[in-house]
Amino acid sequence: MKVVDLYAENGFSEEKFRTFLVHDSPYFKILNFNFKAGQELPIHSHDIEGQVCIAVLEGEGEFLGEKGASIPAKTGSVLIANIAEPHGIRAKTDMRVLVTIAPPI
Repeated sequence: MKVVDLYAENGFSEEKFRTFLVHDSPYFKILNFNFKAGQELPIHSHDIEGQVCIAVLEGEGEFLGEKGASIPAKTGSVLIANIAEPHGIRAKTDMRVLVTIAPPI
């Protein structure tokens, strides 16, 4: 068993969003992304089978998809998609996000 304090482990940066690897195993990977307002993780996809779960822990922004699609995201919002599906995140306010990938890439 392990316990991780995301607030102590990962802060914010004015230059670019911050990433922290929370957990990595053969079953899944968990990442914490912290965005300052205006920062984004560009739309991308992975050429593998599996799923991604993006949970907003704090803040507001939008989930990004292909062809300019966007879905509002706020504290408590959770996006679940196939990892091959284009996805990204744009922060409107400072934003903490927890991403789970299964199986891990």
